Amino acid sequence: MKYEQGNPDEMKHKFWKELASSPFVMLQLDSNPDSTAPMTAQLDKDANHAIWFFTYRDNHFAKMGPANASFASDGHKLFARFHGNLVEETSKERLEKQWDNTVEAWFPEGKTDPRLLMMRMDLGDATIWDADLGLTTTAKMLLGMDVTHDVGENHAETTL
Repeated sequence: MKYEQGNPDEMKHKFWKELASSPFVMLQLDSNPDSTAPMTAQLDKDANHAIWFFTYRDNHFAKMGPANASFASDGHKLFARFHGNLVEETSKERLEKQWDNTVEAWFPEGKTDPRLLMMRMDLGDATIWDADLGLTTTAKMLLGMDVTHDVGENHAETTL
């Protein structure tokens, strides 16, 4: 059964807003399903084409390449799964822009630690689900009524 899709631009706006307020994702290299781990996404409000991550050069993510991430907003009102490609970010300007106390807490040797690796995830396809069903749909669901057509607009397949 195919459902109507929600407005991709609206869904992307909700996604970026929710990710900014709770920037934690489960990141996974496509080549290694066992690599899945929670990571903090470093965002730039003017760069909705990429997300940055910090790790160490001996971490399995240092292999980089095609990857995907899963996201659940605080309160579970929005879910997303998105794909991209992890590459090393070498821009000193970008490092300065993304570095803050929360990053330093995980990397106490600082920005000049030779083990530090900053990665950029160039974003591609995404699927976003808005789980805020509203009062009417929630009531129908609790009564066992069919809600399959009510939730179609709460889903979008798009490109970030």
